[in-house]
Amino acid sequence: MPIDPAVAIGADLGEVTFAWTASDVLLYHLALGAGADPADEAELRYAYERDLQVLPTFATVAANLRVFEPPAVSFPGVEVDLAKVLHGKQEVLAHRPLPVEGKAVARSRIADVFDKGKAAVIVQETEVADTEGTPLWTARSTIFARGEGGFGGERGPSDRREPPSREPDLVVDTPTLPQQALLYRLCGDRNPLHADPEFARAAGFDAPILHGLCTYGMVAKTVVGAVLGGNTALAGGFAAKFAGVVFPGETLRTRIWRDGDTVTSTTTCPHRDDAPVLTDAVLTIAQP
Repeated sequence: MPIDPAVAIGADLGEVTFAWTASDVLLYHLALGAGADPADEAELRYAYERDLQVLPTFATVAANLRVFEPPAVSFPGVEVDLAKVLHGKQEVLAHRPLPVEGKAVARSRIADVFDKGKAAVIVQETEVADTEGTPLWTARSTIFARGEGGFGGERGPSDRREPPSREPDLVVDTPTLPQQALLYRLCGDRNPLHADPEFARAAGFDAPILHGLCTYGMVAKTVVGAVLGGNTALAGGFAAKFAGVVFPGETLRTRIWRDGDTVTSTTTCPHRDDAPVLTDAVLTIAQP
């Protein structure tokens, strides 16, 4: 059986010790499109080591920057073909502003496995602390495995978050580059779905698609810029569901609503009749 929830749920995935430098942070930001206007002081805070700050979404790549093999979906009780896998949801909660460089320990487990009938949903949770044990961030990643449902597990809750019924407070368009996926894969995700046209066609796509986590990071940067003046220290966390694919070179259109310390957004692709890209996106503003 490819998925056995009795074995998978709660499975300890072990510890990983890793480190990162300012150059790693710069690479990540550049892979999200930072520095498009190199004369913009706000952009230079992402793309130049002087006064460098860190997007909280850097947490999604920090432990994998030195990983050069394509990922495998192989955990206790879970064995899934990589070509069937899509990212479902990503959440990052930063317990404090991420440092420009550091060393940390990540502890991961399978938090849950859900049976959606035609697909399986696998939730992984990772707690990260510095080497002295001070919490840095918590991340929850949900993957959607097509054709892997029907194993008799729980269907799981519905956590859909509808955007406010009023018009958005802001609408921001963010272009992606034709080579965006080729840049982003240098941050550690070497899945050929994002680079190899033949592999992408075999997976059911007309061309390689942009990494969901690249879209996720780009939108987080867009919202931080639009609502928080680009100050990443005010960003306490970012969560979003992946609702559709992006092909490199397309534009992202993000509609933003602010209610107190919570900022919700949705992102679509105007090139394809506003096809959904990210939904249920929430940026949490950190408390001083």
